[in-house]
Amino acid sequence: MTEDNQSFTTEFILIGFTDHPDMKTLLFVVFFAIYLVTMVGNLGLVALIYMERRLHTPMYIFLGNLALMDSCCSCAITPKMLENFFSKDRRISLYECMAQFYFLCLAETADCFLLAAMAYDRYVAICSPLQYHTVMSKKLCIQMTTGAYIAGNLHPIVHVGLLFRLTFCGSHQINHFFCDVLPIYRLSCVDPYINKLMIIILAGSVLILTITIVLISYFYILFTIFTMKSKEGRGKALSTCVSHFLSVSIFYGSLLFMYTRPNSLNEGDKDIPVAIFYTLVIPLLNPFIYSLRNKEVINVMKIIIKKRQFCNIVKQQFPLEN
Repeated sequence: MTEDNQSFTTEFILIGFTDHPDMKTLLFVVFFAIYLVTMVGNLGLVALIYMERRLHTPMYIFLGNLALMDSCCSCAITPKMLENFFSKDRRISLYECMAQFYFLCLAETADCFLLAAMAYDRYVAICSPLQYHTVMSKKLCIQMTTGAYIAGNLHPIVHVGLLFRLTFCGSHQINHFFCDVLPIYRLSCVDPYINKLMIIILAGSVLILTITIVLISYFYILFTIFTMKSKEGRGKALSTCVSHFLSVSIFYGSLLFMYTRPNSLNEGDKDIPVAIFYTLVIPLLNPFIYSLRNKEVINVMKIIIKKRQFCNIVKQQFPLEN
């Protein structure tokens, strides 16, 4: 597209990781394996929570939606990244870029609110156990989940809308493996000050609000745990919170480093390792962090496996006659 004798870019080239053929093959295998395990782990957890009635509680509803958003995050990034390992031009249109960023931002924003909801759920369960079913009602659970999805959609809409005020000329190479807004801003011919300001305001507000909820919830949780007289009660309460707090720490730590550090717009070389962590590694780890440390999930899985084994034995003993 040409305007006033200046060439404007409507598509970009994702530089990715490396041009070395051997490294490309190795990285493709590694990231493809991560993608498969991520999808199986998260979608399997969603299916398990959906099918098993005993897991239809607020904590597991939030966890199921978190796993769904992790799957969305992985789907938004990984397929195009894997394609680019063996693509000659590695091109992506401006609108594909916007779509990729939209779904990533949707997933990450919804994750923030879901993690805050899970922290509040744990606070009520440990600090007010007798009132848990009254406070964490089905209606409140639905409202909190719906709110997470509404915020998750509104946040990227603002940033995608503001991308239309920018024009891109000259270099059209994005030094990244997906279309994040920070590397896109670096290619703009127009000063992205307003875009960057909105990133700071909106992303900062989401992070500050949800981190505050998490920290206050865990302050009261820890205070309640350490005032318990029973060692067994303290151990049980801590075990229900460790996995969630671990996931929260990893997730928020990487996001804060990515988007709120000084000169984040100009330090492209530091983006890729952190981006790999919060877009690929965290969605991979979450189902294992929650499932392997959760006795109720493990027990449900054991019951399902035993049922299938029993059904197979019955079929072998009493085969159906055609």
